Amino acid sequence: MHFPINLDAVKGFLDPSEGAALYAAAEEMARLGLCVEIGSYCGKSTIFLGAACKKAGGILLAIDHHRGSEENQPGEEYFDPDLDDGEGGVSSLLHFRANIRAAGLEGTVIPALSPSQVVARLPIVPPALVFIDGGHSMPAALADWQNWGARVMAGGLLAIHDVFPNPADGGRPPHEIYKLALHSGLFKEEKAVKSLRVLRRL
Repeated sequence: MHFPINLDAVKGFLDPSEGAALYAAAEEMARLGLCVEIGSYCGKSTIFLGAACKKAGGILLAIDHHRGSEENQPGEEYFDPDLDDGEGGVSSLLHFRANIRAAGLEGTVIPALSPSQVVARLPIVPPALVFIDGGHSMPAALADWQNWGARVMAGGLLAIHDVFPNPADGGRPPHEIYKLALHSGLFKEEKAVKSLRVLRRL
């Protein structure tokens, strides 16, 4: 993997080994169909996914309202003052756009500036890959799973970030939807890299 941007300078919470696993997943699946990212933040995971899609001649639909997750808001644990929108909230959109441009991915990444459940109303073909890393409240995570999980094409991949089996390590909602995916009978686990889980659609 080679990127025309210093990924260490891109804001985000993705471990490089998790990024490499996402790259491999997207490189495999982008040849077969659309790749979808739910939760882009400032674009770190988008660059891993988008670079693989570009190499494979595919497209990445990057879904994010760019107003931050619950934990990113002012006064919360992961609030970043650089993203303060001056109106009592946050916006990661300018950082995201600058990073995607610097990474040379404007011809590969299609940003969807909307909640994932709204984008899900579009008549989109079954995606080859869906990566869920959106809001970490239970309603937000559940909406991402309910609106996008079963849409993954047969043989496609579902990746979920921030899956922590030990509650002391992180929030529960991503772990809960990971368990829902396994118990649905639609997926089997294929890979675990730190807090990333990659599941194959049966």
